[in-house]
Amino acid sequence: MHTPTAPVTENATLAEPAPVAVPVAAVPANTKAPALTATADFEVRERRLKSILTYQGTAHDLNERSKCLSLKTARRPFQQCSDCSQMCAETLTYCIKGAAVVVHSPIGCCSEASPSNVSINVVARSRGIGEHQTVRAVCTNIQERDTIYGASGKLRGAITLAFKRYAPTAIFVQSSCAAGIIGDDIESVTDEMAATLGIPVVPIFCEGFKSRMWSSGFDAVFHGVLRKVVRPPRTTQEDLVNIFNFLGSDSFTPLLAKLGLRANYLLPLADIETIASMSEAACTAHICETLATYVAQGLERSYGVPEVKAPSPFGIAWTDLWLRAVARHTGKSDIVESVIDAEHERIAPRLAVLRHELAGKKVYIFAGDSYAHSLTNMAIDLGLKPVGIATLHHDQKVDGDFEELNTLGTLVADRGDIDNFTVCNKQPYQMIKILRRLDPDLLIVRHQGLTIMGAKLGIPTILEGDVNVSAGYEGVLKIGERLVQVLRTRKLLRTIADRVEWPYTDRWLEKQGDIFVKEAF
Repeated sequence: MHTPTAPVTENATLAEPAPVAVPVAAVPANTKAPALTATADFEVRERRLKSILTYQGTAHDLNERSKCLSLKTARRPFQQCSDCSQMCAETLTYCIKGAAVVVHSPIGCCSEASPSNVSINVVARSRGIGEHQTVRAVCTNIQERDTIYGASGKLRGAITLAFKRYAPTAIFVQSSCAAGIIGDDIESVTDEMAATLGIPVVPIFCEGFKSRMWSSGFDAVFHGVLRKVVRPPRTTQEDLVNIFNFLGSDSFTPLLAKLGLRANYLLPLADIETIASMSEAACTAHICETLATYVAQGLERSYGVPEVKAPSPFGIAWTDLWLRAVARHTGKSDIVESVIDAEHERIAPRLAVLRHELAGKKVYIFAGDSYAHSLTNMAIDLGLKPVGIATLHHDQKVDGDFEELNTLGTLVADRGDIDNFTVCNKQPYQMIKILRRLDPDLLIVRHQGLTIMGAKLGIPTILEGDVNVSAGYEGVLKIGERLVQVLRTRKLLRTIADRVEWPYTDRWLEKQGDIFVKEAF
């Protein structure tokens, strides 16, 4: 599949861009700077949420020590892999309908466009969005001479090219490590081009060196959107619920329809007008506290849109809490209990069958911070026994400091302590030893590269790539059915595992602990 991601050539972009006609109708930029987003920069997670990348212990211990913000990230002098906050920013901006993205970086930092192009088409079709969706991106292709003389001219040229080529309703400009290091004034250039083109040109300051927590890239996008796209509400749509999510199935429309409410999916597959008017929703919810508490707090503080203070709706009891919280903000408290009772009754027969088939099976969860807690909650609903959890990072607090959004604390309070809790940013050399030692019957992972590790170890593994599909009461049944199906592959996977040659010695695999994690700093 062809992805129109075009590097701007050196000669074409050093010259000043040609004049561009201003469109007659354009979405107005935000006319009132929200208090939370008055400045171009935002506070990264290490400072704002005291986030960490290393931990080994229990869920209860991690939660208790997080209350004092006492944990530090240990030094890891050797890493096999990592991700970047710019990549997280791309997963959101590439998928905004009608927009274009200018990646102000060397060409290698624009590599996420092709897989995003495939994903956006698959999900668009699953949601019944008829017209063809595609990633529309241009890379400035920063080179060595640009790091000396600056690349602002290239940036202007790339923005102009994106406007001429795609006629977008907005342009998102992603910074990069290279752009940040050379100090290009991206804010001034984007303001200038927004005035010239008559559409929002939104700077996203997602340089990878700013934060070791790649989830800071989500915050960077939402910070830019709140500053440059969202406008003050013209009215309040009492039946509209903002749902901040990744690309995923339309699971919230049928769930909210039971209360007579509508789901407003953000940001992927939303157009600029929808994003600009998200301040008009009755309330804001999300599928993952890691993803969206920053933007939810921004909407609440700046425009009075209340955030749903409840765990995301994964698992039966957490879906109950979530629906009740949504109902309080939308005037539906009089009918929510009857909806909950009806749903419990509806799923009971299928749930009993799944619990019988999965009872006592050991499961290991490997996912992002708060979503790992949600997956564990669902697994316990299905009768599984969690033998361990690994999260890619850990936020010691949540935006706004609302205890209702502390999913780790809620998990421990509802389900009890869980041993073998690890915080690890994917490192295979560490995870392989943990999985070999615990030998779970099932493995649930959030990121596709981790699925292969489970298969090579002979562990039936499912990829929780589409988070939305597991939301709500029906979602518990769907993930249970997938787990029952994958259990049938055990014999095949054991055969594969017997023939896999790992790059690790037996001596290394038998050694306890992670010798590459040093003292905290």
